[in-house]
Amino acid sequence: MTYPNTPLFIDDAWSDAADGRTIPVHNPATGEAIGSVAHASVQDLDRAVESVRRGFEVWRGYTPAQRSKIMRRAAELVRARVDEIARLMTLEQGKPLAEARGETAAAADMIDWFAEEGFRVYGRLVPHRSNLAVRQMVLKDPVGPVAAFAPWNFPINQVARKVAAGLAAGCSMIVKAPEETPASPAAFIRAFQDAGLPAGVLALVYGDPAEISTHLISHPVIRKITFTGSTQVGKELAALAGRHMKRVSMELGGHAPVIVCEDADLDLAVRTLGAAKFRNSGQVCTSPTRFLVHRSVAKEFGAALAEFANGLTVGDGLVEGTQMGPLANPRRLDAMEALGEDAVQRGASVLAGGRRLGDSGNYWAPTVYEHVTPDSRLFNEEPFGPVVGMCEFDDLDDAITEANRLAYGLAGYAFTRSLTTADQLTRRVEVGMLWVNMPSSPSAELPFGGLKDSGYGNEGGPEALECYLNTRAVSIMHA
Repeated sequence: MTYPNTPLFIDDAWSDAADGRTIPVHNPATGEAIGSVAHASVQDLDRAVESVRRGFEVWRGYTPAQRSKIMRRAAELVRARVDEIARLMTLEQGKPLAEARGETAAAADMIDWFAEEGFRVYGRLVPHRSNLAVRQMVLKDPVGPVAAFAPWNFPINQVARKVAAGLAAGCSMIVKAPEETPASPAAFIRAFQDAGLPAGVLALVYGDPAEISTHLISHPVIRKITFTGSTQVGKELAALAGRHMKRVSMELGGHAPVIVCEDADLDLAVRTLGAAKFRNSGQVCTSPTRFLVHRSVAKEFGAALAEFANGLTVGDGLVEGTQMGPLANPRRLDAMEALGEDAVQRGASVLAGGRRLGDSGNYWAPTVYEHVTPDSRLFNEEPFGPVVGMCEFDDLDDAITEANRLAYGLAGYAFTRSLTTADQLTRRVEVGMLWVNMPSSPSAELPFGGLKDSGYGNEGGPEALECYLNTRAVSIMHA
């Protein structure tokens, strides 16, 4: 299978950029250029906006059943093409093929769930206080054309979350997918085209992220913005959207705390956290990052986690048996090195990894640091890589205080056999998603989103549909 050059998708047609510009795409396992992606111009963006304006007028007129039929057909096509799509994802993003297959299959499930949930976009009747001749209604309508911005770490998952909810609500959408990983989201969008989605309901563009976001967010046709990415960029886009009174959903950065209590099942904790930490080479917004471990079990836990890390097979994601692939780009290698050097200078010790692997490709050894201090960069900046930072605690209150110290509030983890402790953590840890004694398990039917600087709005459950709906009150007096 060869890697394709990826075009734009506008008004039901795949095309090069109007001015012919392209951006190279690299394989992170080798560092070599493997293809290119079209670089949209302002002219292309205006064509895309006009297409989704027309597409919205068509799609909003479809019944939920009509939308569901097309969406389910698209989900079937994604499942039928899972091997093809997953291979593209591994080539451009680096994650092991098994993870890419899982991500693609989960995206199909997400489409199916929202195709069904679209039937439950209900309004309601409200009795008038004094006049039965007045019919008061609360209506839910699609908000309008949407601009969706998706990141490179989950090239399909993050597009699927936005597209499935938006389409189910009756919106049209321009997707700005990542330039680093363009081919797999393009293959995902093609499934909707082949399923019979009307022209203009979906568009797909790539190019200069700042130019695209500025142009689309300020455009009067676009009524809603949904973004997944860093907190810094998210704040800038939210501010721009605010100046134009645009609705926004923001799924931003995280720095997930892990609290391992003295009564934890350590074997369960190591297996669960090890798999979660090194999944997608740690390039996951919900990845466990700040490990707060009770002093009485810290040594045993750290040794076991280091053994887990040292036992992982790191390599090209296309090679059978690979458990962790490369980082997405060379910048992540530099970031891992800088965070580790700072941690060690402040007193941390290396239990596993802490170094680059090989002379080619973006490989970093699965890494575990112990005795990381709270003032270290590793405990204050989202690492977004295969790096564990551990520190010890004696009192649960201190661990919770540290867990809540940062402005991030996306995800958190805890391990304890005590229902009392679990209840305290449930009530007091300030995150949008908390998993106790288990791995992260986001699904289409559950809200997915954060608190504080980790964003607002949700990309799962019925709450996700609400983000794409206007609520209106209509009162009619019968003559």
